[in-house]
Amino acid sequence: MLTVRRRAGRRADGQDGGPGLIAPAPVEDAPAVPLEAAARLGRILRGEQIRVLPEWLEAAAERGLRVPARLLPELLEKGRSDRMLRPAIVRSAGRRGVWLALRNTDWAYLVGSGDDPGGGPDVWETGTRNQRVAHLARLRGTDPARARAVLRETWAKEPAPERAAFLATFEHGLSADDEPFLEEALEDRGKDVRQLASDLLARLPGSAYGRRMAVRARECVRAEVRTIRQRDQTWVVVEAPHEHDEDMARDGVPFHPTGSFAPGGRAGGPVGARAGWLREILARTPLTTWTDLFGLPPMEIVCLPVTDGDADGSMGRARDMHIGWARAALRQRDAGWARALLRLAVGPRQGVGTYTRGVVADEPEALADLLAILPAAERDQAAAGLVRWVEGNPDLLRVLERIPGPWTGELADAVVATLATAAERSSQRYEHTLTQLCRLADQRLVPEAAPRLEALADRLGGDVTVIAGAAATRTLNELIETLRFRDDMLKELSE
Repeated sequence: MLTVRRRAGRRADGQDGGPGLIAPAPVEDAPAVPLEAAARLGRILRGEQIRVLPEWLEAAAERGLRVPARLLPELLEKGRSDRMLRPAIVRSAGRRGVWLALRNTDWAYLVGSGDDPGGGPDVWETGTRNQRVAHLARLRGTDPARARAVLRETWAKEPAPERAAFLATFEHGLSADDEPFLEEALEDRGKDVRQLASDLLARLPGSAYGRRMAVRARECVRAEVRTIRQRDQTWVVVEAPHEHDEDMARDGVPFHPTGSFAPGGRAGGPVGARAGWLREILARTPLTTWTDLFGLPPMEIVCLPVTDGDADGSMGRARDMHIGWARAALRQRDAGWARALLRLAVGPRQGVGTYTRGVVADEPEALADLLAILPAAERDQAAAGLVRWVEGNPDLLRVLERIPGPWTGELADAVVATLATAAERSSQRYEHTLTQLCRLADQRLVPEAAPRLEALADRLGGDVTVIAGAAATRTLNELIETLRFRDDMLKELSE
């Protein structure tokens, strides 16, 4: 009673020594979503089609809209338990979201998230690890030299996990000016730090690291002209490294005993140590090494026949070459090489010799990663070709997982055709494949594909010859329902 009496006698403005009023939330500079969109968000937060929540948040942020204040507590609570949601929440919660997060430690993830580390310039000395990483990443985007100098001051005192996290920010604004620092990091006592430094150096054009890797690669690969049926033809002669040394380890080529490398895709079985070293060297070698050596464009180089220089294993060495080139194209963001490798795997076969045909596609996931490098106008067609190429194989789901949405145009056509094929098969294997395909498609396939899927579901439901018709129809109808839901959702956000 005395406590209540004391509190009741305090002035609300805090002039008598009490806590005073809570600072008001800042004025929002973005409008809230329309009423219909807000109502749908409430339904999603209560569990209806919860998987589309990230898309709703991203779509709202892209349109310059924010979540209405009344739904923020429930949304912030979702982000508390689901880290994957947090970046989208940051972009759509507005200023009121941060204001709320400052008053509830359970929602503190929102403070200092994304590109805003929170606090002032002293955050580098006083902030949490995540805030310091965010601060350094933002500084790398505006003043890379300053970011490098700030990190160098504390580098020796930082624990290895922090050094690795800070070094990863160098992907922002990476340039030749970073080379001396990265070369020093190759000597770091932390394994992850050394690996990150070598990966970054491999992306730097004209670096000493690239020249070292080119020398190693040229020791393994040479051009040889052979006369076959009275015609001169250039061959790629490959001889994998015979030994591993400390210099290779320093430059990021790990030593592994035979059989400890990752499985080799459709070729089956683990990759040998020498083949693994060769792939790593090729993946870190500037791709200009090969245009200079062969004097040909990438499309012609990848079609050259390949032979093993020290054993009868031409197909195996061709596989190693193409996988190494694919990884190099991804690291160096080279659209020309990405296009050539994709066309070799899934394009027309005219002019492609038996020594190269289909070899690179032993790792279709690596090819799927190359799609992001292509110009946007080419991406759907190339992705559609890859989907058609792997249809019916276990690689299909792993490939589709690597193709981000939205799936439109020719890619959407290929996915719908793949869904139809899986739905019309009666085996348990295809029933599982259909379920997994639908789980990917319900978030990535454009809603405009719903009418075609409805026609397919109607046909399967009335076809007594399809043993799995009922199960397939049920799975497809769930996908159609989600696509319709997403269609309405996006229309509401655009009103």
